[in-house]
Amino acid sequence: MAKKVALLGMFTAVALALGWLESLIPLAAVFPAMKIGLANIVTLLVLYRFHWTAAACVNLLRIILSILLFGNPVSAFYSLAGAFFSLLVMALMKKTDKCSVTAVSIAGAVAHNTAQVLMAVALMGTGSILLSLPAFILFGVVSGLCIGMAGAFLHRHLPKEIS
Repeated sequence: MAKKVALLGMFTAVALALGWLESLIPLAAVFPAMKIGLANIVTLLVLYRFHWTAAACVNLLRIILSILLFGNPVSAFYSLAGAFFSLLVMALMKKTDKCSVTAVSIAGAVAHNTAQVLMAVALMGTGSILLSLPAFILFGVVSGLCIGMAGAFLHRHLPKEIS
């Protein structure tokens, strides 16, 4: 049990560091409000190496720590909505054992972006934000593909002891 807690703590720290690293990428100038989702590599690994509950804990801790260290309280609503819906979709797809890690990642990224757009509609009280949904879905497919390929590679090549 102590080994599992230590590994999940390590995964949380790596996810937090990847989230911080991603904040240094000037993507917002070209694609406002869009992020690659580097921390989701960790979510995928924890989902495949442990269980969806462990992935949920790592995600929740990462979000809380990110908000405390780098963010603002309003971003919590977007982060939590995206993380919750994304993990739900990924866990259900993984459970079928019919989808690759990359396919699970793509679906998770699209679910994440969709949940965040819906949260923006709810918080801002305007449906016009839905016009941005196709761009967010397309970006989710591309970023989910990249994150999924990286996650699949790491899942295959990391030692089995890291689980």
